[in-house]
Amino acid sequence: MRVLILALAALILSACATAQRYDAATDVHALLVSIRDNDKAAFEAHVDRPALKRQIEARMMAETRKSGANDGLAALGALIAPTLADLAGEALIQPGVFRSVAAYYGYDAAKPLPGPMVIGGQLKSVGEGQVCVPRKKDGPCLLTFTEEQGTWRLSGFEGDLSMLRTKAR
Repeated sequence: MRVLILALAALILSACATAQRYDAATDVHALLVSIRDNDKAAFEAHVDRPALKRQIEARMMAETRKSGANDGLAALGALIAPTLADLAGEALIQPGVFRSVAAYYGYDAAKPLPGPMVIGGQLKSVGEGQVCVPRKKDGPCLLTFTEEQGTWRLSGFEGDLSMLRTKAR
């Protein structure tokens, strides 16, 4: 009996995680469309700008500290880094910038985007109200989406910061 209850509980939790992934997929698809079309209003509707900006700024600050510059340069960097990170964080959260991240996954403006069902199969539940897009199946997450008042918004970026560029290379 105990095994049956545990199996049933696992099945229910698995179903919840699956439902969460497919629920998020529609908003992830909408974000991809906004990136492809450079639609800033739709992009903003699917991005948690404050959370994403804080996360990008924190990563930029960590990279600055990790760079191991000499003491004088490190002190100067510590003074100006928060302002630079703030400006960069604001400038980097744009549809055109995230186009390079979409390209990393193989999305190209010349190709049709996969539908929400395909996207849902690629998402991974990472907690209540959060899903992520892993780099590879069962790999580490690159993008994190958090549910906020019924809409799934991009709230985290774990990729290499060099992927976020304002102009194509």
